[in-house]
Amino acid sequence: MVAFNQSLEFDKRMWKADLRGSIAYAGALGKAGLLTSSEVSELQRGLRLVEDEWSRGEFMTQPGEEDIHMANERRLGELIGPLAGKLHTGRSRNDQVATDVRLWLKEELHGLRTDLIRLISVAAQRANAEVDILMPGYTHLQPAQPVRWSHWLLSHAFAWQRDAGRLDDALARMDVLPLGSGALAGHAFGLDRVALAVELGFSAGPSPNSMDAVSDRDFILETMAWASILQVHLSRWAEDLIIYSSAEFGFVGLSDAYSTGSSLMPQKKNPGRCGAKFCCAKNRVLVLARKTSPLTTFFCVNVSTSCTHTHRCLGAPPR
Repeated sequence: MVAFNQSLEFDKRMWKADLRGSIAYAGALGKAGLLTSSEVSELQRGLRLVEDEWSRGEFMTQPGEEDIHMANERRLGELIGPLAGKLHTGRSRNDQVATDVRLWLKEELHGLRTDLIRLISVAAQRANAEVDILMPGYTHLQPAQPVRWSHWLLSHAFAWQRDAGRLDDALARMDVLPLGSGALAGHAFGLDRVALAVELGFSAGPSPNSMDAVSDRDFILETMAWASILQVHLSRWAEDLIIYSSAEFGFVGLSDAYSTGSSLMPQKKNPGRCGAKFCCAKNRVLVLARKTSPLTTFFCVNVSTSCTHTHRCLGAPPR
């Protein structure tokens, strides 16, 4: 059962969210009169020491620790002593976990949203700059009608724009604070949940129903659905580039940075990263495999306009 219940290898990525929630919760306990100001200060000092250890890569987990919450609480106790036990006053693992996951996922998705908007912007810039370039449009891989290169670029950009809208909708629904809901019946000590929501950045405020708050995982399913749809759109784009870069088409040329060769056939230039749903370079990337996507394909897309390879990711236009 120990191995079955253990999730630390997966949820340790939430160490920052867990500590952030605990630091805010300690302050809320103080404002409610459940802790003295010196106790709040000492708890928050200890939590920041734990945070520093994680930041420096020096935090050591121990055998038998089930999850990130247990690991952080154990280390806090080692640093400040029995006072660490007061941090859990009125708090259940139920509302703690629900809060940590939302905090972590919100931060990840805001970063991904920034990257997605940059990707759309690069596509729009390229479409504007290359509006006079013509290419054949295809149905069933057969030449159909002439179209503009910019039309092809924007056909993907509009799909990504819908993805950005879906992400905004999902973020709005997950922006509700569960902390203070307890195990299921609320907080027994009059915690100021409105102030706690403001401090932790939950713009929609605290959850109105404690039972719903601790059981709700809709926001995770929505994220998985969003990631899956985005993955399909990125895959369509990658497949177009694979076809258009082939010798039979020759519409685009892929940078060596995103291509692979063959040990037997030196003339080959394979779109290796596009083939693996990749088109990335050195800066921020979308990563939607182990984090949020139910599919097994791992992919990323670099969208930083400061990267010298960003425009090459979109492919050189047909000549």
